[in-house]
Amino acid sequence: LDEPVLETILRDVRAVGDKLRVVMLPLDYSSQLLTSQSYSPVSISENVELSDNDKNVLRKLKDWDLWGPLLLCLGLGVTLSFKAPTNQASLVFAAVFCAVWVGGTVVTINAQLLGGTISFFQSLCVLGYSIFPLTLSAVVIGVFKIVLNFFWFDLIVVGIGCVWAMRASSVFISVYIRPERRALALYPVVFFYTFLAWLILLF
Repeated sequence: LDEPVLETILRDVRAVGDKLRVVMLPLDYSSQLLTSQSYSPVSISENVELSDNDKNVLRKLKDWDLWGPLLLCLGLGVTLSFKAPTNQASLVFAAVFCAVWVGGTVVTINAQLLGGTISFFQSLCVLGYSIFPLTLSAVVIGVFKIVLNFFWFDLIVVGIGCVWAMRASSVFISVYIRPERRALALYPVVFFYTFLAWLILLF
């Protein structure tokens, strides 16, 4: 590959990694996010210190892209299609793909109708990156199913991934919604990730 092309690819890969880092550690960044553009700012504790690199990561999350969400969506779809019966593999993949993008669109439109200032693609970006914990849960279940076929294990792993995904996305989306309307904006987010978790348990 030409050097400019390689640099562009590496830059995009680093950007995806930075956004995944925020999703992986939502509790570490929640205070900073809630003070960025909130209608009712929450003060950061004096004990909470973010490095320049951490602040840079948070700024990059606001610079949306759809490459990461697309890869995570494809990863989840492929993982579940491998676990599904052979004659249902393509149907499962299509169901996951449609659920992610249609569900993300519905959640975004709902937030905008409630007066949210988040942009359409920025919301899709956040919701898409927040699928990562559920994708990771599906992979873990698929690997351990070879030696451990135990429903309660699947339920616990998916439950952790679902709560993780909800937390990661709600922390960011809620800063764009007025406090009195946040419950109405976040309810579809809960339903969205619960539906994806149900698909993982189903297959």
